[in-house]
Amino acid sequence: MTVGGLAALVAGPADGAAVLMLPGFTGSKEDFVPILPLLATAGLRAVAVDLRGQHESKGDPDGPDSQFSLDGLASDVALVAKELGGQVHLVGHSFGGLVARATLLERPALLASVTFFGSGPAAIGGPRGLALRALYALYAQGGLKAVWDGTRAIDPAVRSAEEVEFLRRRFFGSSERGMLVMAQTLLDETDRVAEAAAVAAAHGIPLLVTHGVDDDAWLPTQQADMAVRLGARHAAIPAAMHSPAVQNPTGTADVLVAFIRAAETEAAA
Repeated sequence: MTVGGLAALVAGPADGAAVLMLPGFTGSKEDFVPILPLLATAGLRAVAVDLRGQHESKGDPDGPDSQFSLDGLASDVALVAKELGGQVHLVGHSFGGLVARATLLERPALLASVTFFGSGPAAIGGPRGLALRALYALYAQGGLKAVWDGTRAIDPAVRSAEEVEFLRRRFFGSSERGMLVMAQTLLDETDRVAEAAAVAAAHGIPLLVTHGVDDDAWLPTQQADMAVRLGARHAAIPAAMHSPAVQNPTGTADVLVAFIRAAETEAAA
């Protein structure tokens, strides 16, 4: 199905508080599949989308590169939020966290809360930042096929043949231009934490910073410091690295549900 023009997976009661989840770089809505039923069981309306250019949200092949920029993607998120009735609980994973921040800065009235999920204050660092720069070099040498082969070579996960085939279809089915723009954004994004903190405070929007205890993208210490600077709640998810929704679904859902329930209670007070 589609919501606001983006391909989406939806679970939970239609009258539940809407939780809108944005995936990371080269990801998709399927990255949230392990937690969708857990959020639905908690009474939430869980909506996971493909960002424009990802997987089944194709984007405009003749449109400008700006459609894949943070501002362009934030405009798409605003359309989804409006279709869901506004005042959504926005959850952005990794690159999706940068999109969530752009949405907070541009469309705060549409947000009931924002969760920065394995995302950081500025350009990506850690081992994943180094890997992204290496993949750029591979792309220059051999295009997307070289990047795919390099990604498979460094993937530490044990995957079934069916899972690898899905990842392959998703990777080559996504927009090449979109991936390039998003990758460059990850490498170039500036620190806008102070701006985000000011907007959230002015609009009374609760914030959460959460991540795997062993996150290897933005380091956990960076994310904990960002939480302090944002005036946000902070939670490290055990037994997880950069993809807690997959690596520890129950722990991830527990953190999100507790935060969203607290935000709903504060809003009703």
